Amino acid sequence: MKIKQISIFLENTAGRIADVTKVLKDNGVNLRAIMIADTADFGILRIITDDSQKALEVLTNARYTTRTTDVLGVLIKDEVGALYNVMSLFQTNGINIEYLYASLEKTDNTAVVIFKVEDVEKGLKVIEDNGISGVGKF
Repeated sequence: MKIKQISIFLENTAGRIADVTKVLKDNGVNLRAIMIADTADFGILRIITDDSQKALEVLTNARYTTRTTDVLGVLIKDEVGALYNVMSLFQTNGINIEYLYASLEKTDNTAVVIFKVEDVEKGLKVIEDNGISGVGKF
């Protein structure tokens, strides 16, 4: 199924992703999937939301540079080899994959979000000190 993905172009500075997510939160837009690709100077935040039209409107009003792209949403079972089966199908049919990322789909009312931080030990300490559960594997 085709889904509208919104790409937001951001300076690579502390707090920029928090700023975007605050705009979405303040306007009642829920994230369904998120990923960031970055360089030393800028990043591209890619999101799927529950209301892409509203998300695009509020981000534009907040003066973010955005672009929409159609992407495919594919359900994959949580079992060994499930991703390979889809990848093999794409390979066999000459489908080139530019990038992929996982969604924030709920399992037992939880979601796993991966954070890449500059100082892992410091980040881990903040998590532990605030009683946030970490996940070693999933």
